[in-house]
Amino acid sequence: MSDHSTDASAPSASQILAGLRVPDFSRRRMLQLGALGIGAFASAPLLAACGSTSDTSTGTATGGAAKKGGDLVIVRDHDAVNMDKTMVFSNASIWTYAQMYEPLVAMTEDGLGVRPWLAESYEMSPDNLSCTLKLRKDVKFHNGQAMTSADVKFSIDESSKTKGGWEFINSAIKEVTTPDEYTVVITTKYPWAPLLADLSCPNNGIIPKDYAGKSRDEFYAAPIGTGPFVWGTWQKGNALTLKKNPSYWQSGKPYLDSVTWKVVADSNARAIQLQGGQAHINESPPFSSLTQLKSTPNVKVDLFPSTKTDYIMMNQTKKPFDDVHVRRAISYAVDRESLVKSILFGNGTPANSFLMPSTPYYDKNTPGLQYDMAKAKAELAQSSVPNGFTTTWLAMSGDAVDAAIAQVLQASLKELGITMNIQNVDPSAQHDLTGKLDYEIAHSYWTMDLADPDELAQFALDPTTGGHSFDTGMNDPALIDLVHKAQKEFDSAKRQALYTELQAKAAESAFLVFLFYTPFPYASAATVQGFKVLPTGSYHMEDVSL
Repeated sequence: MSDHSTDASAPSASQILAGLRVPDFSRRRMLQLGALGIGAFASAPLLAACGSTSDTSTGTATGGAAKKGGDLVIVRDHDAVNMDKTMVFSNASIWTYAQMYEPLVAMTEDGLGVRPWLAESYEMSPDNLSCTLKLRKDVKFHNGQAMTSADVKFSIDESSKTKGGWEFINSAIKEVTTPDEYTVVITTKYPWAPLLADLSCPNNGIIPKDYAGKSRDEFYAAPIGTGPFVWGTWQKGNALTLKKNPSYWQSGKPYLDSVTWKVVADSNARAIQLQGGQAHINESPPFSSLTQLKSTPNVKVDLFPSTKTDYIMMNQTKKPFDDVHVRRAISYAVDRESLVKSILFGNGTPANSFLMPSTPYYDKNTPGLQYDMAKAKAELAQSSVPNGFTTTWLAMSGDAVDAAIAQVLQASLKELGITMNIQNVDPSAQHDLTGKLDYEIAHSYWTMDLADPDELAQFALDPTTGGHSFDTGMNDPALIDLVHKAQKEFDSAKRQALYTELQAKAAESAFLVFLFYTPFPYASAATVQGFKVLPTGSYHMEDVSL
């Protein structure tokens, strides 16, 4: 690790932004979600749904019948970690195992709600303490075994009881009962508005009871689910292949014979393989390359709306970041518009809230603290350190976006009389140190897993969940109270009012510097049809054809 202090001749923030060109966009750093709050659900109308079957197809982009057959290859910069749905948070793992494990309800395409999936209907009780789900009767596991309520109970109980993983998502669940083979009743400890979205979380994918007679380790080494693709082969560090499920419950799907996720670390090599026909989809091409890709024959570029948001964290357990005026000064000193232009090449939006536009109950009218150096100086003048101070940015070495943000912030803070040194550490070390509150100021990011703001609201604002308030150490009783009220409010309008108040007060506390919202960039061959990415980053490969 090394320290880099501000030099007297260092360029200003505007000079850095003018000359900045980030060659690559590093992938999202996965937060250690084991300390997260409980997952979430979108809105009251969905909770009232009863006895209706929703069309589960997302369709194709062909405008007609999709062509069957073909072996599709996705190139990505790193491999999956594990197929254990209860323990693994890696996106590369989730986006793969989501093709094998399916939930009772699935997120809608816009990310704002849920729809029936393995459950054909669901109904909340009048007291909002239980939900009754009726299961589809035409679903079979990859081994030919019919899916019943006993499998559902086992799957949800497994996710609830596994420690150190996704069990936080199910912490509001009191019990799961099975009145008959195709009925499941989930009872909560208290009224819990996010329940249905909790059930759409990847950890609640349905697997056979008792791991289909295998040990846990044996099962997850070659997993079985109900999804459109079945386990194939995995050459770790190289490629993972799933094969077509010929008995999938959605008639006629999947269209593809197989899907392979191939690890190609170099972004230029991924682009070459896509252009050369060795790959069909390029996961997260650099923003700097999109203009060129858009002009490449037989290649299409998509920017899918996402829930990815970047933030600057300030550790409130260390002075002077316990001073709200210091935090506000820093937030006002960040020129978000210029960061979007220079780091994301215009492919993003300045953030105004800790929530994101593709999340339910986001309020676009919450202004946040936007760039204003005059206000930044006024806030610092009111603080405990009116003449400035020295601090250290804990940087993720090798992360181009993190480095660019640090350089720009360093120059901006110099205008306030704040000296910001930069300490580079390995990304995993940065993750561990921020999680232990052993840092002063740093960069992080977030992508939702559910169609509800509660997942992030708990992690970011409620330290009782174990997340250290997004690793900031903040403990604000007023904000915590709003989080708890919103969890138990089933009326959509009232819940919106609570989240609007929460977003405004969270911004005023400046517990995080909200930076920018970023889409998911994908490049694909023109032959790929029906590929869409949800705001969480997941996708339905059963709808894709060549």
